[in-house]
Amino acid sequence: MRITLLLSVVFAILASASSSRAVDLKHPILLVVNKGDHTLGLIDPTAGHQIATVDVGGVTGHEVVASPDGRSAYVPIYGNSGVGQPGTDGRTLAIIDLATQKVTAQVDFGHGVRPHCVLLGPKDGLLYVTTELDQAIAIIDPRTLKIVGKIPTTQPESHMLVIASDGRRAYTANVGPGTISVLDLEARKTVTVIPIAPRIQRITLSVDDRLAFTSDQSKPQLAVVDTAAQKLKTWIPLPAPGYGATPTPDGHWLVVALRASNQVAVVDLNAMKVVHTIDVPASPQETLISPDGKAAFVSCDASKKVAVIRTSDWTVDKLIDAGASADGLAWADTK
Repeated sequence: MRITLLLSVVFAILASASSSRAVDLKHPILLVVNKGDHTLGLIDPTAGHQIATVDVGGVTGHEVVASPDGRSAYVPIYGNSGVGQPGTDGRTLAIIDLATQKVTAQVDFGHGVRPHCVLLGPKDGLLYVTTELDQAIAIIDPRTLKIVGKIPTTQPESHMLVIASDGRRAYTANVGPGTISVLDLEARKTVTVIPIAPRIQRITLSVDDRLAFTSDQSKPQLAVVDTAAQKLKTWIPLPAPGYGATPTPDGHWLVVALRASNQVAVVDLNAMKVVHTIDVPASPQETLISPDGKAAFVSCDASKKVAVIRTSDWTVDKLIDAGASADGLAWADTK
């Protein structure tokens, strides 16, 4: 009994140490939101393993962004439901110190809003958070952690958000309505709403901000939106319905997760067609390109894995163990 008890104590201490070890923030750290574990994982992309996890309070976040100095992470606490589905309604934004791996503060929205996607404004440095049940984007000052404004999207289920590099325009993917809301961040208003499909998922911008991409969930096709004309431009056929997508820094390729077929599609943006498909573990969700453009990282929800794909030859380089229901990805780098 004494030996068993001693071993239990030792294993508990080791487990605690492994989840709170000091993290070297002098190089990029990959952040992954593990929905099933209610944790934020910190992954060393070079070593290829998860080096720490942070419990976000026994509740579920889906997306994450890091502060510009790479020392803090922001995780909206969405709740335990899928978009548009019954479940709990999250009402907070968790702020995490990445060096100590602790939740140090939170922003309370005052009522259940299902906050989901969080981004930093490229010019004003403010946090923009989708609040689905309010049909709005909440604006938070990261220095004071005060809510300083709100932008209506005029649509339900405004799930994901992208912001143009000049910080003037933003675009939300409104899942159930199948629309994109075009937002004026300076005037804090909706400019227009673009109809796309019966139901859509995720949204991203081309490197030059001229095109927006979102995936039709009723057909295997990717919508291409002309952001200047503010209308649907064309469709790109996909092997299966798409999900998260990210362009490479050179603007040549768009990497698209195909959740139903357990693949990633590579779209040639010059030819506007799929030129590669890559098998990955089950249920790929989100894609993220490394800062140097040499690798694409893909969170695979049902597999507790992050797939790493070389962009030089579009092959899987390695698989990294993550937590249950790995989803949102972001980079943290103190530079």
